[in-house]
Amino acid sequence: MSAAPEPGLARAITTRALAANVVNMIVGSGIFVLPAAVAGLLGPAAVVAYAVCALIVALIGLCFAECGSRVAVSGGPYAYIEAAFGPYAGVLAGALAYLSNVVGSAAVANVLLAALAGFWPVLAEPVPRAVAFVALYVLLAGMNLRGVAAGARFVEFVTLAKLLPLVLLAILGVAHADAANFAGWQWPSAAELGAATLLLAFAFLGIEAALQPSGEVRDPARTVPRAIAIGLLAVAGLYGALQFAAQGVLGTALATEDEPLAALAIALVGTPGGTLVVIAAAISTFGYVVSDMLGSPRVAYALARDGALPAALARVHPATRAPGNAIVAHATVACALAIAAGFEALALVTVVATLLLYVGSALATLQLRRRDVRLE
Repeated sequence: MSAAPEPGLARAITTRALAANVVNMIVGSGIFVLPAAVAGLLGPAAVVAYAVCALIVALIGLCFAECGSRVAVSGGPYAYIEAAFGPYAGVLAGALAYLSNVVGSAAVANVLLAALAGFWPVLAEPVPRAVAFVALYVLLAGMNLRGVAAGARFVEFVTLAKLLPLVLLAILGVAHADAANFAGWQWPSAAELGAATLLLAFAFLGIEAALQPSGEVRDPARTVPRAIAIGLLAVAGLYGALQFAAQGVLGTALATEDEPLAALAIALVGTPGGTLVVIAAAISTFGYVVSDMLGSPRVAYALARDGALPAALARVHPATRAPGNAIVAHATVACALAIAAGFEALALVTVVATLLLYVGSALATLQLRRRDVRLE
């Protein structure tokens, strides 16, 4: 049995672009605050929780890699679950995926505006805030309406801009780490490690959304597994290095910091370092929304393609070969949610929906393997 690729869309996403999308969707706002919370639970042993969480996410990534190498149509987990269990399960997964995506985009956009309001307080006021959200989504929709190649190139650029300050901070922090700040290290109990790993799960979510434009990936049987491996290794290495650096420089004070990476940067280079981290956080959250606008409209497109949403959302522009109506619709809904709600309520919905998709995708892996679903 085969899962045939879909016509009309342009297969322009390379391994590098898809790996950048994986990194961009995972590295969001969580890493800027979680090092302190995990240190509060585990102290110097916090890096162990990152290793455990990375291992768990790697196992999930293996499921996505296998599904993505067997099913090469747009939609990500929706397409995998539909191919494995049929249209009814697929529509349910598609609804969960789109709910997770659009609500997650709105949640992270709120974090972005909050960061920018630190520089321009006017953005905290209702009308300027709403105008900023509209401008953000109009910009990103316009970029993606030009075609998937333009959207993917922008994702690569933003990923590089996001990672550069974090990598530099990690390198500088590791170089200045004091061994005395790891004194008292002991292996955590199972309960402590479990609590810390669950907390860290938020910072590792996002791989499923990165795979949604699979119908536009070149040679998906090779590209998808490679991109997942590259992306997860990069994220795990970066997260672990930042936690080690923060512990090594700040010591016991790390657990009490509200903005641990900013505190790390200030300890290393002074006040300008804290400002740099605030800018990096804004770029990071912006990058998430950029990647979301590349991938999430493909879920609406896939649902419309299969008859679960109005057919207009499945139309592909003949020149740009982009699902223009789906892009505009996603931008509109996400913008409206961002204006209407705050981060906390939106984030909770996103996490619950995403975890359900992970379970469904893991089961889909077994079913696709059993039925020997392969690319043509």
